[in-house]
Formats: sequence, C-alpha cells, structure tokens
Amino acid sequence: MWREPVLAYVGLGANLGPATQVVTQALQSLDGLPGTRVLRRSSLYRSAPFEASGPDFINAVAALQTRLSAPDLLAALQGLEDAAGRTRPFPNAPRTLDLDLLLYGDACIDSPCLTVPHPRLIERAFVLLPLAEIAPQLVSAAQIGRVQGQDIVKIGA
Repeated sequence: MWREPVLAYVGLGANLGPATQVVTQALQSLDGLPGTRVLRRSSLYRSAPFEASGPDFINAVAALQTRLSAPDLLAALQGLEDAAGRTRPFPNAPRTLDLDLLLYGDACIDSPCLTVPHPRLIERAFVLLPLAEIAPQLVSAAQIGRVQGQDIVKIGA
C-alpha cells in the first residue's frame, strides 16, 4: 500500500554485551527497514540506568523518513530487538537493545500496543539530549532543565 513518508524519531539504547557496537549496528539496520531511511542520527551518549538496573546504557536517537505505518514501524523495531537477543524478563530489565518509537509525524496514538508521543520522552535525559542534538526545535530549554540532574555524557559521533 502506498503511503506518504512520515518523519519519525526512534530512541536507541543498550546496556548488555557490546552495547556501543549493538547501538551502532542498530542505527545501520534502521536504514534497511522497508520504505525507511535514516535522515539524521545523534552522537552516542553514555547514561546511568534511569528507573532501571544494570550497567550504564549507550543511547542515541535517529530521525527516520518512513512509509511504514506506526504499528508496522513498531513491529519492525521489535524485530530488530529480537534479532539482537532482547528478552523482557521483567519491566526495565537490562537489555541487549531497546528501540522506542518516540514520535511519528504529528500523530497522537494511544492504543494498547503503542503510545506516541512516547509517554516518558520528556522525563529522560538519554532521550532529550540526543533528540535536541538532531531536532533542536522539538526540545525546549525548560525540558532540558528538568532532566539536568540525570547522569549522561556524550561519548562520540
């Protein structure tokens, strides 16, 4: 089915195994999703677990142009997580790869399987800082100010 392209933003994170390598590979894999291409990607960031446990996370955000519907994009992201060995033994468990659909155009979706904008997007420095890097118009100074106490550092391009 023909669909007009939509600008979507995806948050990436990992804190098990070779996390930097996994996040970098996932950024490349996003470009291979059907009808999808990566327009921009943030630097990599290291952040302490937030409402989670385990080692520090490696995080990034990517801007995608996609022809996939939001549910189809979510399913594709979950497929990439599964391919990276993601398991969900309990909420906020350490993970080999976590891909969150943050924004899907200007859509507001609230279904049992998907909520967009991501409901905790503005609470997390590991999302807001990389998002502000690639789409500063989407993040306010006040939002950044509310997460400034969270432990996060840019580690590379």
